[in-house]
Amino acid sequence: MIETTSSETAVPVRGELLLGGRPVRFLVAGVLNTGFGLAIYPLLMWTSQYLAEHYMVALIIAQATSLLFAFTTYKLGVFRAGGRTARQFGLFSSFYLFNYAANWVALPLLVEVAHIPPIIAQLGFALVLMIGSYFWHSRVTFRKPRE
Repeated sequence: MIETTSSETAVPVRGELLLGGRPVRFLVAGVLNTGFGLAIYPLLMWTSQYLAEHYMVALIIAQATSLLFAFTTYKLGVFRAGGRTARQFGLFSSFYLFNYAANWVALPLLVEVAHIPPIIAQLGFALVLMIGSYFWHSRVTFRKPRE
C-alpha cells in the first residue's frame, strides 16, 4: 500500500480520515453549520416580538449570523488558517454569493428544461455546492500563503 501524507499533519491519509483530518472536520463543520443555520431563524422569531413581526429583518440577521458562524468553523476548525481574516472573509462570502446567484439560475433550468423534480434538483445542486465548497475554501479562501 502506498502511504500518502497530508501536507497539513504528515499523517497517512487513511489515518487522517479516521482521526479527524481535514475532510472529516469539513463534514463535521458542515453538520454544525447546517444545524445552526436551521435553528437560528426560528429562534430569532420565537424570542423577539419585533423580529416575529418583521420576519425579513430576522432573515437578514439569521443569514449574517450563519455566515459568520460558518466562516469561524471553517477558518478555525477545518482549515486552521491564521491571519488575513478580512481577505479570507471576503473570499468566503463571495463564494456563497456566487452560489446563491447560480442556484437561482440553475434550479429553474433543471426543473423546467431538464424536467427534474425540484427537490431532487436542489439536492443535486447542494451536493455540487458541498464538493465545490471544500475545494474553493481549501485552495482559495484558506490556502497557505506562498513563501
